[in-house]
Amino acid sequence: MLEGTLAPEFELPATGGRVVRLSELRGRPVVLYFYPKDNTPGCTTEGQDFRDLYAEFQALDCEVFGISRDSLKSHEGFKAKLNLPFELLSDEDERVCEAYGVIKLKNMYGKKVRGIERSTFVIGRDGRVVREWRGVKVPDHAREVLEFVRTLS
Repeated sequence: MLEGTLAPEFELPATGGRVVRLSELRGRPVVLYFYPKDNTPGCTTEGQDFRDLYAEFQALDCEVFGISRDSLKSHEGFKAKLNLPFELLSDEDERVCEAYGVIKLKNMYGKKVRGIERSTFVIGRDGRVVREWRGVKVPDHAREVLEFVRTLS
């Protein structure tokens, strides 16, 4: 559990040629959603849900980032295909995934594989994790995160 603790700091390459440093976002709420893989059904739906609510997150001065182990090249294609208005961060070496505790052994067609457990973290203006969801089920999740961000002031 990370709730109540200072969010693990990171610097990751992002789509759009950016580098995102968590410390530079201090002063505004941040949503980090970790997802398993670009161009898979659940991850596509989750990205679309955050996309469709993005203007409402922005109205609350909240930034949203999707994070997976995919390459920047993969992220750029995924972002363009879904017309995502927010950046995707590439954590190919799993450093940030490990820091947030989202790498798990999963069962894939009877084989154990390391993968990302779909998880979302809301980081408050002070840089602390104020809410986390693990083992996320995609339907209505982005809306639930938005409703929680609305309670921050």
